[in-house]
Amino acid sequence: MGRKLLLCLLLLFGVLRITAQEDNSRFSIGFNYGFGSEFNNKDYTFENHFYKVQLYYKLKETKHFQYEILVQPEINFAKHQLLNFYFVKPETPDYQEKRDEYTRLKDVREYVMNLGFLIRKPINKNCSFYVLGSVGPMITDTETERMSKGFAFADVLALGFSFRVQKVQFDIRPEIRHVSNAGLSSTNAGYNTKNIEFGISYRL
Repeated sequence: MGRKLLLCLLLLFGVLRITAQEDNSRFSIGFNYGFGSEFNNKDYTFENHFYKVQLYYKLKETKHFQYEILVQPEINFAKHQLLNFYFVKPETPDYQEKRDEYTRLKDVREYVMNLGFLIRKPINKNCSFYVLGSVGPMITDTETERMSKGFAFADVLALGFSFRVQKVQFDIRPEIRHVSNAGLSSTNAGYNTKNIEFGISYRL
Protein backbone atom coordinates (compact mmCIF):
# COMPACT_ATOMS: atom_id res chain seq x y z
CA MET A 1 0.00 0.00 0.00
CA GLY A 2 2.87 2.38 0.82
CA ARG A 3 4.50 1.81 -2.59
CA LYS A 4 1.20 2.36 -4.40
CA LEU A 5 0.67 5.65 -2.53
CA LEU A 6 4.21 6.81 -3.38
CA LEU A 7 3.71 5.93 -7.05
CA CYS A 8 0.42 7.86 -7.16
CA LEU A 9 2.11 10.89 -5.59
CA LEU A 10 4.98 10.82 -8.10
CA LEU A 11 2.54 10.63 -11.01
CA LEU A 12 0.48 13.46 -9.54
CA PHE A 13 3.59 15.63 -9.12
CA GLY A 14 4.55 14.95 -12.73
CA VAL A 15 1.15 16.02 -14.03
CA LEU A 16 1.19 19.09 -11.79
CA ARG A 17 4.65 20.11 -12.97
CA ILE A 18 3.71 19.85 -16.65
CA THR A 19 0.45 21.75 -16.15
CA ALA A 20 2.01 24.40 -13.90
CA GLN A 21 4.34 25.49 -16.69
CA GLU A 22 1.31 27.02 -18.40
CA ASP A 23 0.46 29.37 -15.52
CA ASN A 24 2.85 29.33 -12.58
CA SER A 25 0.84 31.70 -10.43
CA ARG A 26 -2.14 29.33 -10.03
CA PHE A 27 -0.35 26.31 -8.54
CA SER A 28 1.20 25.67 -5.13
CA ILE A 29 2.58 22.54 -3.51
CA GLY A 30 3.03 21.99 0.21
CA PHE A 31 3.24 19.69 3.18
CA ASN A 32 1.12 19.63 6.35
CA TYR A 33 1.45 17.89 9.70
CA GLY A 34 -1.49 17.59 12.09
CA PHE A 35 -2.73 15.86 15.21
CA GLY A 36 -5.85 15.55 17.32
CA SER A 37 -8.19 13.38 19.33
CA GLU A 38 -11.83 12.42 19.77
CA PHE A 39 -14.42 14.75 21.27
CA ASN A 40 -14.88 13.97 24.97
CA ASN A 41 -17.00 10.86 25.42
CA LYS A 42 -17.19 7.73 27.56
CA ASP A 43 -17.32 5.17 24.76
CA TYR A 44 -13.88 5.25 23.16
CA THR A 45 -10.52 6.98 22.76
CA PHE A 46 -9.02 7.99 19.42
CA GLU A 47 -5.74 9.89 19.11
CA ASN A 48 -4.15 10.56 15.75
CA HIS A 49 -1.39 12.33 13.89
CA PHE A 50 -1.10 12.63 10.13
CA TYR A 51 0.91 13.87 7.18
CA LYS A 52 -0.54 15.48 4.04
CA VAL A 53 0.83 16.58 0.71
CA GLN A 54 -1.04 19.73 -0.38
CA LEU A 55 -1.61 20.47 -4.08
CA TYR A 56 -3.38 23.82 -4.60
CA TYR A 57 -4.93 25.29 -7.74
CA LYS A 58 -6.41 28.81 -7.72
CA LEU A 59 -9.67 28.69 -9.66
CA LYS A 60 -10.68 32.33 -9.46
CA GLU A 61 -9.86 35.61 -7.75
CA THR A 62 -12.33 38.45 -7.20
CA LYS A 63 -12.03 41.80 -5.45
CA HIS A 64 -12.70 40.28 -2.01
CA PHE A 65 -12.18 36.51 -2.27
CA GLN A 66 -10.05 33.77 -3.80
CA TYR A 67 -11.35 30.31 -4.68
CA GLU A 68 -9.06 27.28 -4.71
CA ILE A 69 -9.28 23.52 -5.08
CA LEU A 70 -6.96 21.09 -3.32
CA VAL A 71 -5.79 17.52 -3.74
CA GLN A 72 -4.57 16.13 -0.40
CA PRO A 73 -2.98 12.66 -0.24
CA GLU A 74 -2.76 11.74 3.46
CA ILE A 75 -1.52 9.04 5.76
CA ASN A 76 -3.03 8.98 9.25
CA PHE A 77 -1.64 7.12 12.27
CA ALA A 78 -4.13 6.60 15.11
CA LYS A 79 -4.54 4.78 18.42
CA HIS A 80 -8.03 3.62 19.32
CA GLN A 81 -9.56 1.83 22.31
CA LEU A 82 -13.12 0.90 23.25
CA LEU A 83 -13.90 2.07 26.80
CA ASN A 84 -17.58 1.14 27.09
CA PHE A 85 -17.72 -2.61 26.35
CA TYR A 86 -21.53 -2.47 26.44
CA PHE A 87 -21.23 -0.85 22.99
CA VAL A 88 -20.86 -4.46 21.74
CA LYS A 89 -24.31 -5.85 22.45
CA PRO A 90 -25.06 -9.44 23.59
CA GLU A 91 -26.95 -10.15 20.36
CA THR A 92 -23.69 -9.71 18.43
CA PRO A 93 -22.21 -13.11 17.45
CA ASP A 94 -19.29 -14.04 19.76
CA TYR A 95 -19.92 -10.79 21.63
CA GLN A 96 -17.73 -11.67 24.62
CA GLU A 97 -14.70 -12.40 22.44
CA LYS A 98 -15.30 -9.18 20.51
CA ARG A 99 -15.57 -7.19 23.72
CA ASP A 100 -12.21 -8.58 24.80
CA GLU A 101 -10.67 -7.80 21.41
CA TYR A 102 -12.06 -4.31 20.97
CA THR A 103 -11.20 -3.09 24.48
CA ARG A 104 -7.50 -3.61 23.72
CA LEU A 105 -5.56 -0.57 22.49
CA LYS A 106 -5.26 -0.73 18.69
CA ASP A 107 -3.01 0.94 16.13
CA VAL A 108 -5.02 2.14 13.12
CA ARG A 109 -3.55 3.35 9.85
CA GLU A 110 -5.60 5.25 7.25
CA TYR A 111 -4.69 6.08 3.66
CA VAL A 112 -6.74 9.00 2.34
CA MET A 113 -7.14 10.98 -0.90
CA ASN A 114 -9.02 14.14 0.08
CA LEU A 115 -10.42 16.58 -2.47
CA GLY A 116 -11.07 20.05 -1.08
CA PHE A 117 -12.58 23.43 -1.90
CA LEU A 118 -11.24 26.58 -0.24
CA ILE A 119 -12.62 30.13 0.00
CA ARG A 120 -9.95 32.64 1.02
CA LYS A 121 -10.42 36.17 2.35
CA PRO A 122 -7.20 38.24 2.09
CA ILE A 123 -6.54 40.67 4.94
CA ASN A 124 -3.57 42.35 3.28
CA LYS A 125 -0.85 41.42 0.80
CA ASN A 126 0.61 38.70 3.05
CA CYS A 127 -2.16 37.44 5.37
CA SER A 128 -5.51 35.74 4.80
CA PHE A 129 -8.24 33.71 6.48
CA TYR A 130 -10.04 30.85 4.77
CA VAL A 131 -12.70 28.16 5.07
CA LEU A 132 -11.92 24.70 3.72
CA GLY A 133 -14.17 21.71 3.17
CA SER A 134 -12.89 18.38 1.88
CA VAL A 135 -14.09 14.84 1.35
CA GLY A 136 -12.37 11.78 0.00
CA PRO A 137 -12.09 8.00 -0.11
CA MET A 138 -9.82 6.18 2.27
CA ILE A 139 -8.63 2.72 3.25
CA THR A 140 -8.36 1.76 6.93
CA ASP A 141 -6.27 -1.29 7.86
CA THR A 142 -7.89 -2.20 11.19
CA GLU A 143 -11.37 -3.36 12.17
CA THR A 144 -12.82 -1.84 15.34
CA GLU A 145 -16.19 -1.86 17.09
CA ARG A 146 -16.99 1.43 15.33
CA MET A 147 -15.93 0.75 11.76
CA SER A 148 -15.16 -2.15 9.47
CA LYS A 149 -11.74 -2.61 7.91
CA GLY A 150 -11.37 -1.43 4.33
CA PHE A 151 -13.06 1.32 2.31
CA ALA A 152 -14.47 4.45 3.98
CA PHE A 153 -14.68 8.24 3.64
CA ALA A 154 -13.05 11.14 5.49
CA ASP A 155 -14.84 14.51 5.72
CA VAL A 156 -13.10 17.64 7.02
CA LEU A 157 -14.31 21.17 7.77
CA ALA A 158 -11.56 23.66 8.67
CA LEU A 159 -10.92 27.33 9.39
CA GLY A 160 -7.43 28.51 8.55
CA PHE A 161 -4.97 31.40 8.67
CA SER A 162 -2.15 31.91 6.16
CA PHE A 163 0.94 34.10 6.19
CA ARG A 164 2.93 34.49 2.98
CA VAL A 165 6.56 35.51 2.53
CA GLN A 166 7.20 35.95 -1.20
CA LYS A 167 6.39 32.49 -2.66
CA VAL A 168 6.36 30.62 0.66
CA GLN A 169 3.13 30.32 2.65
CA PHE A 170 2.68 29.17 6.27
CA ASP A 171 -0.66 27.82 7.48
CA ILE A 172 -2.40 26.98 10.74
CA ARG A 173 -5.71 25.14 10.39
CA PRO A 174 -8.05 23.98 13.23
CA GLU A 175 -10.59 21.47 11.95
CA ILE A 176 -13.32 18.92 12.63
CA ARG A 177 -12.99 15.48 10.99
CA HIS A 178 -15.57 12.74 10.52
CA VAL A 179 -14.73 9.25 9.28
CA SER A 180 -17.31 6.63 8.27
CA ASN A 181 -18.05 4.19 5.45
CA ALA A 182 -21.49 5.61 4.51
CA GLY A 183 -23.19 2.33 5.36
CA LEU A 184 -21.22 0.34 2.77
CA SER A 185 -20.11 -2.09 5.49
CA SER A 186 -21.90 -3.59 8.47
CA THR A 187 -20.11 -1.51 11.12
CA ASN A 188 -20.38 2.25 10.56
CA ALA A 189 -20.44 4.28 13.81
CA GLY A 190 -17.30 6.09 12.66
CA TYR A 191 -15.06 8.56 14.48
CA ASN A 192 -15.36 12.29 15.16
CA THR A 193 -12.18 14.16 16.01
CA LYS A 194 -10.92 17.70 16.54
CA ASN A 195 -7.55 18.31 14.88
CA ILE A 196 -5.10 21.06 14.15
CA GLU A 197 -2.73 21.24 11.17
CA PHE A 198 0.44 23.20 10.49
CA GLY A 199 1.66 23.56 6.95
CA ILE A 200 4.09 25.14 4.53
CA SER A 201 3.60 25.52 0.79
CA TYR A 202 5.43 26.99 -2.18
CA ARG A 203 3.86 28.77 -5.13
CA LEU A 204 5.19 27.33 -8.40
